[in-house]
Order: sequence, then structure tokens, then C-alpha cells
Amino acid sequence: MGGGISGYGSAVLARKKGFDVFLSDAGAIAERYRRVLDEWGVEYEQGGHTMERILAADEVVKSPGIPEKAPVVQALRGRGIPIISEIEFAGRYKGRARTICITGSNGKTTTTSLVYRIMRDAGLRVALGGNIGESFAYSVATGDYDWYVLEISSFQLDGMYDFRADVAVLMNITPDHLDRYGYCFQNYVDSKMRIIRNQHSRCCFVYSADDPVIAGELGKYDLRMRQLPFAAHTAVASGAGDAWLDGEGEFTARVGKKSVTIDTSRMKIKGLHNAYNAMAAALATLAAGVEPDAVARSIYAFDPVEHRLEPAGERDGVEWINDSKATNVDSVWYALESMTRPVVWIAGGTDKGNDYGPLKEFARAKVKCLVCMGVDNAKLVESFTGVVPEVVSTSSLDEAMRAAAARAVAGDVVLLSPACASFDLFRNYEQRGELFKQWVRENILGK
Repeated sequence: MGGGISGYGSAVLARKKGFDVFLSDAGAIAERYRRVLDEWGVEYEQGGHTMERILAADEVVKSPGIPEKAPVVQALRGRGIPIISEIEFAGRYKGRARTICITGSNGKTTTTSLVYRIMRDAGLRVALGGNIGESFAYSVATGDYDWYVLEISSFQLDGMYDFRADVAVLMNITPDHLDRYGYCFQNYVDSKMRIIRNQHSRCCFVYSADDPVIAGELGKYDLRMRQLPFAAHTAVASGAGDAWLDGEGEFTARVGKKSVTIDTSRMKIKGLHNAYNAMAAALATLAAGVEPDAVARSIYAFDPVEHRLEPAGERDGVEWINDSKATNVDSVWYALESMTRPVVWIAGGTDKGNDYGPLKEFARAKVKCLVCMGVDNAKLVESFTGVVPEVVSTSSLDEAMRAAAARAVAGDVVLLSPACASFDLFRNYEQRGELFKQWVRENILGK
């Protein structure tokens, strides 16, 4: 169910394993995914669901963007047909490879990228997947890895039953996605805590000891795994290991007899939130067996992920974020999913047959204004009028940026996350992102 990165990867893996596979998407499937499905001989449909075929399934792998209340999901539940996530499905076939799985309301992408960088720099055979990188299932189907570093959303955790993370990382839990959880925060909390499901004494659990929600949950579980807390404000001590940020801006991460000390002022990623991200990454990779000096080298060398939820500056309480690499609906879905402040969203460009339906739930909950930036904005305007409070149509970067700046107030975030190719106004997404950052530097930061 769903033909995005999660769905196409699952279909390929299922085909490789000899299953009779059918993929169904109510919207349009991107050409690059259709091409792969055709190469692997996967039957698929787009633009609607053939319920007779879907309800004949023995098992359904559901993409995370499809909510539980969707009629097709309710129909499957009514028939008692098992529904799982891509993470659950791919985990069955990863062989002896091990996993580092990162979740949390904030900081997932940076922490996952940093863990992957440390592991890759250390010379390990490692794949990046989940919410970022390649589909976990596609990597299992086509690659040969010793480790999978996976960013996992609550929606993916909901469909996880027998899967086990060898190293589980829980960054934080703050109110989010309550519309998908019956407007009950505890339901969302329970979903996030599934990251430790099935862990045993040889597994590791890295978590924020500063997060009051996590602290309140720990007593509810039989925690047999090795616990590796990290903190800046709470005294931490664990026999297995821990990380602590002192008042001088240094932290020491210790796992067993190995430890690494990091001077956060030498890191290229700044701020307390990135100190948390680095502490979590250090603990996770030490637990995976990476040597301390290798961990330190990679942390100091790590840059913010360019054009992917890349901070571009903040002034007068307004944060500007460059997500120009988000050229499809899937990527924007993950960007909006991560937002915790009211969003002025800049989108648009060359439409690739996009179905904006999956974005409407997040847009309704999080976006205060959509600024359309493109030669032809008609489809975007039509799709989101009535969904977000204000939709503005512009035809150049400068016009779009001025419109966004005029509507953003302290506490807001201006997010460039286009959902479209860049070719109507720019050479590529890199140029679009660079011009966005340049405009912010010159017109907002005064540099």
C-alpha cells in the first residue's frame, strides 16, 4: 500500500523473495519508482485502489503516510488481514546484519546522518535508510551490509511487531501527530516507546535522561537491555555507559571501558540540540564497536546536512530552513512531520504529477501560510486552498521570500520544502537551496 520510497522498496524485496506482489497507490507513483517496479516485474496500479485484489492479500506492507482511518486500511482490518510496516518486513530478511534505529520527535535526521557518517568513516559496510537515505527494504534486497542505520518515525513503529533494534536511540518525546493518535498524547508516547520492543540483554538503549516524558515511561517496561542515557541537565549514571555535557561545553560518552570526550565548540553543528544529537550518536557508535578516536574525528568533521532540513539562520525568533532537496511529496511529508513550530511553507516548481493528498493532514495541523513559488502554481493553490489559512502565489524566489518574511513572526519557521523539481526557475535543487541561503544571509541576517 503506497508507491513511495517505502512501498517500492518493499515490493522489490517481496518480489526477490518469491512472493506474488501487487502494489496499489491512490495517487501518482513517481516515474523513477515505476521504472524500478517495471524492471523487477512488479504489478502495480496508481490513481485508485482495486479493493478486490487488495482484500485478497495474505499480508499488507503499508507506507507510513497512509493513516489508520483511511477506508482501505479499515477494510483490511475488517477482514483481519495483517498490516505491517516496511521496517518489520525488511527486518525479516536482513540476515546477520545489525541495526541502529533512531527515533524521537526532534533531532532524528541529524542524529541518523551523524551515526551513518561515523560508521561509514570507520570503514564498516553500512546502509542508511528509513525516513532518509534509501528504502531499508530496497537496501536489503539489493545490497550486502553489516549494519543498517535507520531513522524510524512513529508511523513506522506502529507497524513493527517482531523486529528488534540492536541499538535503539530515543532522542525525545514531545506532543506531535496527535491527530494520528486520537488526540491522546499517551498513544503517541506508546508508539515512540516501541523502539525498544523485543530488545534483550545484548541490545543497547540510548535515550535522553533530560526528557521528562521518557523518564516517566522507563518504569513501565522490563528493561533487560544495556541502558546508555545522555544528558546535560540531569545527573546520569549507568553501569553500561552514559554521556554527560558539562558546563564548559564538553561531553564524555562512555560505553563499557571505552570513552570519548568531545569539545562541542569544535563541532560544526551548533546549539544544545546538536550537543544532544552528538552525545546520542557517540553512544550508539561506541556500542556498535567503533573506536573512540574514530568517533571523535567524524563528529568534528560532520557538516549540517546540506539542502536537507539545513538551518539557514535565525533572527527575531524566526528560523529559516533550507530543504531544497525535497523534490517530491515523500520528502516534504518527512519535513513537515518534523516541524514543531508554526510553518510558513515555501513550495512549488516543476510538478511531476504530484498527488498532494498525503501532505494535507500535516499542512492543516502545522502550516499557517503556503507561499507557492513557480511559473505555474495552479495545482498547489487548488490543492491547499481551504487546507491552510493562507495561500500566496509568487513567480520568483525574491517575491516568495519577501512574502514569507512578511508573514513570519517570532516563534515561526520558514521552510523551503518544494515538493517539486526546480527546473522552472533554477538549474537544480542545489542552486535553489544556495539562492535561498544567500537571500537569508543578505536580507535577514544582514551579512
